[in-house]
Amino acid sequence: MRGPTIGIALAGLALVFAASSCADLKDDTQSSENLALGDALPGTNATQFAAAKANFQAAEGAPDGLGPIFNERSCMFCHQTGAVGGAGENIERRYGTLTNGVFDPLANTGGSLRQLFGIGGFNVGGLNCNSGVDANPAPGATIFAGRLTTPLFGLGLVDSLPDSRFDQLASREPAAIRGLVNRVTIALANPADSSQAVGGTRVGRFGWKAGVPSLGQFSADAYVNEMGITTSSCNGGVANRAFGTENRANRAPSNAVINGCPDDAVPGTDDDFATETNNCAGGVNQLQDDVKNFTFFMAHLAPPPPVAISAGTAQDRGRTLFNSTALQCSGCHRSDADIFVSTSAGGVPAGVVFTPYSDFLLHDMGTLGDGIGNAGDSVAVTRRMRTAPLWGLRSRNLLLHDGRTTDRSAAIAAHNGGANGQGTAAAAAFSALTSAQKSDLLAFLATL
Repeated sequence: MRGPTIGIALAGLALVFAASSCADLKDDTQSSENLALGDALPGTNATQFAAAKANFQAAEGAPDGLGPIFNERSCMFCHQTGAVGGAGENIERRYGTLTNGVFDPLANTGGSLRQLFGIGGFNVGGLNCNSGVDANPAPGATIFAGRLTTPLFGLGLVDSLPDSRFDQLASREPAAIRGLVNRVTIALANPADSSQAVGGTRVGRFGWKAGVPSLGQFSADAYVNEMGITTSSCNGGVANRAFGTENRANRAPSNAVINGCPDDAVPGTDDDFATETNNCAGGVNQLQDDVKNFTFFMAHLAPPPPVAISAGTAQDRGRTLFNSTALQCSGCHRSDADIFVSTSAGGVPAGVVFTPYSDFLLHDMGTLGDGIGNAGDSVAVTRRMRTAPLWGLRSRNLLLHDGRTTDRSAAIAAHNGGANGQGTAAAAAFSALTSAQKSDLLAFLATL
């Protein structure tokens, strides 16, 4: 199947755009001081975190169900800049076209995500099979976009926030740059959060288009779309097979046999947890084991530690500029201390105040938007991108959603998306700064 869009997005006024039920938190393995990038949240069970991290790092092969087409063999291979769980150098490829004025993901060619690799030849039951690869360019595609893989640090805290916090953020933003709260349907509920139910709605807070409502769903979606590994889980005693269908190169997603060959070296759903538990009989409520581990690892990654800023320094002056009404950066890259306080949802500690420098809302980025959407989206909708969190910025290399630059000034200036772009005013304000002011602002960004 083609799941929701994966990744994290750029912002209305962004400067840079840059998966287990959770066990009880115990064994206070570290204090909140001196955390390094990639460390676990204080209070996280160290043994469970290490096991989940090892699963996140493990490379998969065809015997594990990899493919038939895929983008990488391990979660870590896309998330390791700075530390395991960080951003990546990998750039996904998306495509589509406009049909009758609305976005068409070209599902008959496996769109809108183009997987870069295939497992090639394999043998099942004496049949010599071949996965094929995605065509490049896809037949009929006229819109092409790249998307960087994104950092995962601190996202369990974001996942814990109730929907109302995002509504509050939107209400505080000036009308000209106000973000859109994107409510999406829950395809896979996280058993660690009792408020989630399959078929219900939740604010989308992950993905380049804010189309993913939780880290659990993020994990299962990435497993099938990025690695081609299908899973089933149990939600309240009901089998959940939303992520149990293979992607197939240049064909509509299905499990139909082609010339007698199965989809990949592991026919059917690769990790069928629901079937293993007799279709979740007896009220089983658990994510498939790998998905559970990915979710636990991501949820318990601590936020990126900022650099301390001394009064009167260039960094301090840059912080003042960043938060100024005139420059508008903080209008979308928010740090509201009363909003960003974790709850215990998902198994993370409650009461953690964090500063992501994002509103996690959608903004019309004008010409900077990537033009990719869901089937039937208007052109205006395809321009919307989610505000990229700026925490951990100093550990990233490639910038903007497609990795087009390593220069932070160029990334800021690129937010001039024309008349429709909600980042245009901020880009213009940055352009109007003196060289000294620009230097101060960049000095502040280097502390994040």
